Amino acid sequence: MNHTIDKWGLIYNPKAGTRKVQKRWKEIKSYMDSLGIDYDYVQSEGFGSVERLAGLLADNGYRTIVIVGGDGALNDAINGIMNSKADNKEEIAIGIIPNGIGNDFAQYWDISTEYREAVDCIRNGRRMRIDVGTCRYYDGHRHLTRYFLNAINVGLGARVVEITDQCKRFWGVKFLSYFMALLSVIFLRKQHRMHLKINDEHIRGRIMTVCIGNAAGYGQVPSAVPYNGWLDVSVIYRPELMQLWSGLWLLIRGRILNHKVVKAFRTKAVKVLRAQGASVDLDGRLLDRHFPLEVGVMHEAVSLIIPA
Repeated sequence: MNHTIDKWGLIYNPKAGTRKVQKRWKEIKSYMDSLGIDYDYVQSEGFGSVERLAGLLADNGYRTIVIVGGDGALNDAINGIMNSKADNKEEIAIGIIPNGIGNDFAQYWDISTEYREAVDCIRNGRRMRIDVGTCRYYDGHRHLTRYFLNAINVGLGARVVEITDQCKRFWGVKFLSYFMALLSVIFLRKQHRMHLKINDEHIRGRIMTVCIGNAAGYGQVPSAVPYNGWLDVSVIYRPELMQLWSGLWLLIRGRILNHKVVKAFRTKAVKVLRAQGASVDLDGRLLDRHFPLEVGVMHEAVSLIIPA
């Protein structure tokens, strides 16, 4: 019997911009050791390493893979797992100990940012099969597939991620990063010439941002649930300045679909045939955009450990 089946494979992704990397890990490790948890631990060593490490853990028989990190690290991990050679990937359970600037997917499931509660959730929580989104594209040399758990943003939503990431690199301060991103929303409101195909309907025109959500997508697709086999899509046109303030209020309240510049869809597949000059991100990870993009969903592809 494979001795790794019941052991946690834990990947620690240090929180960006903090000087307390080792202190944070020592606290988590001390608590897990006090509970007698059987685990193997690896630490990421920069961009891309979480994906490689998650794939190695899956290939070596670990069936509980724990990510200590944020949405970006979680995206890397799901790509590593889905691209691994492991059989029965749906039996792999993902645990989350939130440790990033963005923890939207963990918040969706009410997974606590307090590490003791998150560890307890993994020990005592329940396993639930969840959907995994797919994004297929051609990079000029080969056809590739990237996976996501939360959402894909095309346009301003991805530009906000880009600005936040750039600010985070300089300051490492969450508030300043998001503040600069918010300013970009207020002053840019850039439109992109897009051509989308959703449910056999062709949508063409100047569009500010599109969110394709497997889950809530930072509030842009508030009705999306990552276990029904469907994707929710919000197509957001350019608002006037006063409409922008009401839109931000509705976004905070989880009612963005009520805004007059938002058009909502539910579908199993989306084609982004063109999005001129638009940035693209998957779960906070920027994609070197290559249109067209073919976005779909794999129903109940992996398991997630959620609070009981």
